[in-house]
Amino acid sequence: MVLRSQPPLILLAFIALGWKSPCSGQTVPAADLEQHSAEQQVSWQQVSQQPSPSPESPASAGEPTPRDQPSSGSVSGTIIDQTGAVVAGARLTLTSAGQAAKQEVLSNKDGQFSFANVAPGHFELKITSAGFAAQTFPGTLDPGETDALAPIMLAVASNVTQVQVGVPQVEVAEEQIKVEEKQRVLGAIPNFYVSYIPNAAPLTSKQKFELAWKSIIDPFTFVVVGGAAGVEQAQNHFVGYGQGAEGYAKRFGAGYADEVTGTFIGSAILPSLLKQDPRYFYKGKGSLRSRFAYAIVMSVICKGDNRRWQLNYSGILGSLAAGGISNIYYPAQDRDGADLTFENAGIGIASNALSNLLQEFLIRKLTPKAPK
Repeated sequence: MVLRSQPPLILLAFIALGWKSPCSGQTVPAADLEQHSAEQQVSWQQVSQQPSPSPESPASAGEPTPRDQPSSGSVSGTIIDQTGAVVAGARLTLTSAGQAAKQEVLSNKDGQFSFANVAPGHFELKITSAGFAAQTFPGTLDPGETDALAPIMLAVASNVTQVQVGVPQVEVAEEQIKVEEKQRVLGAIPNFYVSYIPNAAPLTSKQKFELAWKSIIDPFTFVVVGGAAGVEQAQNHFVGYGQGAEGYAKRFGAGYADEVTGTFIGSAILPSLLKQDPRYFYKGKGSLRSRFAYAIVMSVICKGDNRRWQLNYSGILGSLAAGGISNIYYPAQDRDGADLTFENAGIGIASNALSNLLQEFLIRKLTPKAPK
C-alpha cells in the first residue's frame, strides 16, 4: 500500500514555511572676608551632610518616566469544586504589590475568570463563594506575562452540608467544542482537533464521535481527498483501478475510506474505549527548546479523560487498524503486508510530529478565530 496523503495541516508546511560657577573680580574688606569665610564653612558643612544623587538616575528625576514603567500582564483561570464541576459566581479579589487598588471579578458560567492590567511582581488572589471555604493563593507575575493558572479547586465549607454546584463539565466541553469548530487555518482549512485551552474539559464519547463526524463531512476534506485521487490517477498509482471516470471514482472512494476509518478509529472509537483525548493541546509558552520537545512527544503521548498524560494508544493502534482495513478495498497487488503496515504506522507518527510542530509555531498565527 502506498502511504496516503498527509492531513491538510501538513500541506501548509510546503506553503508556509545630565554648572559653572562665576568668578568675582571685586576687592573685599578683611572683616567682610572673615565673615564670608565663616559663612562658607557653615554652608559647606550643610552641603556635605546632604546625600548625593544616585549615579543610576538623573538627580532631577523623582519618578521613572513612562518608558521605564514595566508592562502589565494578566492572570486568568478556572474555579471548580471537588467533583470537577465548574463554579460560577465565585468572587475573586486580586491584590498586587505594584498596585494600590484591588481588582474584583466574578467567575462566569464556565467558572472562568480573568484579570487584565495586573502590575508585575507579587500578587495575592482571594476566592470566596457561597458554601465553600475561602481560599487565598499567592503568585508572581513577570512583566507582560499572561499567567493562566491551573484549575483552582474549592473545598466545601465545614459547616455546610448541601452545596449547589456550577455548570457540569459536559456543558463546558460542549461550549469549548463550538469554539474549536470555528478554527480554520487561513479561514478555510479545518483545525478542529486543537485546543488552545490548556485545562479544557474532557470530551464525552458522544462529543468525540460528533467531532469526528463533522471532520469527515467538512467540504475541505472532500477537496483534499479529490485532489489526492487526481494525482494518483495522473501518476497511475493503483493500476488495478484503471483509468477514466471509473478509475478516478475508485481512487476517490479508497482515499475517503482511509480518511473515515482513520478518523473514527483513531479519534472516536478507541479514545472512547480507552478514555483518551484525541486533541492536541497547544503549549504556546516556555523556551523554544521546551516547546519543540513538547510537540514531538505529543505524537505518541496524549491527555486522558482524567487529565493525566499517557501513551497515545488510540492514535498508534488506530493507524495500524486503518492500514489493515484498507487491504479490503485496495487492489490485490497494492495491498500491504504486515511489515509495510507497521512501516506506514511509523511514518504516520512522524507526520503527526511534524503537524504538531506546525501547530505549536505557525498554525495559530494563521487561524483568525483561534482563542486569544
